[in-house]
Amino acid sequence: MTLIFSERFIMNISYNWLKDYIDLDVSPFEIASILTQLGLETGNVTEVETIKGGLKGFVVGEVITNHKHPNSDHLSLTTVNVGGDEILPIVCGAPNVEAGQKVIVATVGTIIYKGEEQFTIQKSKIRGEVSMGMICAEDEIGIGSDHNGIMVLKNDAIIGTPASEFFKIQSDYVLEVDLTPNRIDSASHIGIARDLAAYFKQQKAIDCNYPAVEPFIIDNHSLTIPVTIKNPEACQRYTGITISGVKVKESPEWLKNRLKVIGLNPINNIVDITNFVLYETGQPLHAFDADDITGGKIMVGTLANGTKFQTLDGVERELDEKDLMICNEKEAMCIGGVFGGIKSGIKEITTNIFLESAYFNPVYIRKTARRHGLNTDASFRFERGADPTGTLYALKRAALLIREIAGGGFSSEIIDVVADPSILLPFSVKITYSNINRLIGKDIPKETVKRILNSLDIIIEEESVEGLRLSVPPYRVDVRHEADVIEEILRIYGYNNVESSSSVKSAIQLAVQPDKINMQNRISDFLSAGGFNEIMSNSLTKASYYDGCETFKAENTVKLFNPLSSDLNGMRQTLIFGGLESINRNSSFRNNDLRLYEFGNVYSKREQGTGSKEQGEVNPIENYHEEEHIALWMTGKKESPNWAVKEEVSTFFTLKSYLENALLLLGIDAGSCQIDTFSNDIFAEGLEYRKNKALIAQIGYVSKKLFKAQDITADVYYSDFNWTLILKLIRGLKVSYSPLPKYPEVRRDLALLLDKEVRFSTIKDLAFKTERQILRSVNIFDVYEGDKLPEGKKSYAVSYILRDEEKTLNDKQIEKVMNKLIAVYEREVGAKIR
Repeated sequence: MTLIFSERFIMNISYNWLKDYIDLDVSPFEIASILTQLGLETGNVTEVETIKGGLKGFVVGEVITNHKHPNSDHLSLTTVNVGGDEILPIVCGAPNVEAGQKVIVATVGTIIYKGEEQFTIQKSKIRGEVSMGMICAEDEIGIGSDHNGIMVLKNDAIIGTPASEFFKIQSDYVLEVDLTPNRIDSASHIGIARDLAAYFKQQKAIDCNYPAVEPFIIDNHSLTIPVTIKNPEACQRYTGITISGVKVKESPEWLKNRLKVIGLNPINNIVDITNFVLYETGQPLHAFDADDITGGKIMVGTLANGTKFQTLDGVERELDEKDLMICNEKEAMCIGGVFGGIKSGIKEITTNIFLESAYFNPVYIRKTARRHGLNTDASFRFERGADPTGTLYALKRAALLIREIAGGGFSSEIIDVVADPSILLPFSVKITYSNINRLIGKDIPKETVKRILNSLDIIIEEESVEGLRLSVPPYRVDVRHEADVIEEILRIYGYNNVESSSSVKSAIQLAVQPDKINMQNRISDFLSAGGFNEIMSNSLTKASYYDGCETFKAENTVKLFNPLSSDLNGMRQTLIFGGLESINRNSSFRNNDLRLYEFGNVYSKREQGTGSKEQGEVNPIENYHEEEHIALWMTGKKESPNWAVKEEVSTFFTLKSYLENALLLLGIDAGSCQIDTFSNDIFAEGLEYRKNKALIAQIGYVSKKLFKAQDITADVYYSDFNWTLILKLIRGLKVSYSPLPKYPEVRRDLALLLDKEVRFSTIKDLAFKTERQILRSVNIFDVYEGDKLPEGKKSYAVSYILRDEEKTLNDKQIEKVMNKLIAVYEREVGAKIR
């Protein structure tokens, strides 16, 4: 059974960058709404500027006069023309200020940013002289780090020009697009532009414009590096080119701004270009220092198991025999599609490079990335399926940018080794109009269907009255079947354009059962009103939580093929660990007084499935079990100290009251349950609630070993309800009412010294067998085991509620009942009264 986890990925998209590929006349907020309609859920839309604050309030000025401050040795009195009606008096402390200079002035009201701090320029008096602004240094403007003096501009700077205009400060918007794993085709600016173009084409003529890469002319053949693919299953296409005579330096401002706005730090022009093209096209690239390619050859394959390799982060890793490696004649240079090596990367002295653009088998990349705990931009895209037809375009695009920005010339022909030509072929899919209309729930005109398909680059190969035979481009790795194509048609047509039908009927006859959602809301309201907060933990967890666990055995954990990480490699068998992680996280923020609850599924694996023994068939689904549970956690203070109440710590009984009231809310009286004490490696001590012998709830102290493993210092109380079982139990529940009793009830307590093997259920059963008339309930309110008791013994504190429906009980009757109970306990279980 293969389990798939739907991992999502937040990608930052620059609105200005997006406009390089599609002519947009709508706001970024409208774009966010359209993308969400298209299935590319877009959250925050944030305005950003290349310089914090956008230089609002800064203006080009000219120093008219400059005199020494009468009351200071290091200050100057200046007058500055900023293009307004008034000449501004400004006190300046810079040693290089002179009359006639063109400068940048922060006018009154301007905010100056210094790191995370900020202050506002105000009209003020400095040593007795009025100052109405500030003449700025580079670091005060935010365009440099120099603070030795004010920034002096060229004489041709125009007075009164806003600094944002003078420095060409751009405002941009960043859209946070939440990508699902199947939409890797949209993990780039061109990918997003392509989807938007498909949407807008339904109303007007618009295209996604790709930057030109032709003509692509080779300068010389002075540095040819041949490529050999030794593992064609893992590397199915490899393209490359050498570029000689490059200069590694800082990138130009436009390139740095493009990267910074989406959250990337510029490194150098070569690396920045590969990152730029990655986020432009979605195709990962890698640049090698060509002089470090020993033997002048590249071989793509795997190495012996246990081979040592040091990656770019300085970590020495032990390779697996299935890790795809990019090697020279002597050694590995890079973990293919995942991470570069420390020896062959781009350095300041690099002058010759080999630029790689490849298509790797997604399964190989995913397994390698998980083995080494590496999650890079490249591995993310490769393991979900990059565009095998786009490697050559991305190579040319990056190479042209490198030659333009870093200089040099193309010193080899383009190498393009295709190990598996089938990857370049489109997918053939047949669809019928009847299935389109049936699955969408609306008759969509045939011409509309064909227009949508054309806008999605899906070519109509053949058309008949019944339907179409289509050719789907390889970059749409998620569109392989008829239903996939119909989903594409629907998302471009618009989910909101499909009207709900009043004639829709359920195809499934549900069994009579309580309203699950209503019941869940009722319990949620009750717990929230009691100060509990609802949490939602990941169903995926660390399989290692169950190592050595007796209650939830490690072999019963449902493990994932190709897990995302070692922290998410198994399905949870219990909700307790997710809650402990939440308590740990809250405690790290000094939020120690917690009441939490969660509704969630738990999963386990059985020994073997069922099937036809005669045919030798086993149904693998039978090996797996799923239940829904409710969990409660409580730790810290019950009440914080204030003028009205004293500080009070949460106890086992605090949580027990919520458990029993929640059961009562569902129609299950805790008094009608069989309640037994128990302990295991999850609960240091606790109670089990059974109904008709079925375990419906547990409550107790969490084992110290568990909460200490999460660095939790305070006691944790935990309760677990089997929600699936409870819903079955209350399916036929009938609520009956009885009048309030006319006569008072009486409570009596006994402290019983017992053998450790004696369970509370035995005490309770003996009580009701002994007294059937006036005994109403039996409850345990304390269990003690300690040094003060004989070895092998424990003490139960048990309460008894007595009431007669016909009259008020007197002391004689009560004493008679209690004496009978004591006698039975002494005779049957060897109890002693403490």
